[in-house]
Amino acid sequence: MIQQFLSLALISLFSITQSSSNLIDWSGSRRLSWADFRANPDASSPNAALTNTSINIEFGYSKTGLTYSIKCRFDKTKSWVKVKNNLVLGHEQGHFDIAEIHARKLNRELKAYKFNSKTVSEDVNAIYDRVMKQHHEAQKEYDQETDFSRKKDKQEEWLGKIEKELDLLEPYNK
Repeated sequence: MIQQFLSLALISLFSITQSSSNLIDWSGSRRLSWADFRANPDASSPNAALTNTSINIEFGYSKTGLTYSIKCRFDKTKSWVKVKNNLVLGHEQGHFDIAEIHARKLNRELKAYKFNSKTVSEDVNAIYDRVMKQHHEAQKEYDQETDFSRKKDKQEEWLGKIEKELDLLEPYNK
């Protein structure tokens, strides 16, 4: 299961208020471990674990162009685990990877954006909202099709699909 914190602002309050030691920037060389899940589990939840990710964008613009920075992060203090096994950990890594896929899609969309100084703020917000809608749908589909990792064949299928999409979107890795 995934819970997300998404922000779009000139200055990301999330970045200011969170200690960087509690956040993990997505990296292809750094996989999640159970030690990263530091929040107390929700005893009333039927879920084996919960991954909290964020896709943050900070942007600014002038009359001549748009500048931005995108970060995909995992929050250790809001992620928890009740059932520790490799299948569940792989599933949770999948959630983090899906967030990274959508961070890259956001970057791709912004790179293709035709700058308009009069509408840039509204345009960036619309792009962000569209990509985040796709992100939420993908996360929900992932959990439904894999039954939260319990359907092992579907879980493996999804992990292969995620890996291929990350490779395809590598040119848009921030």
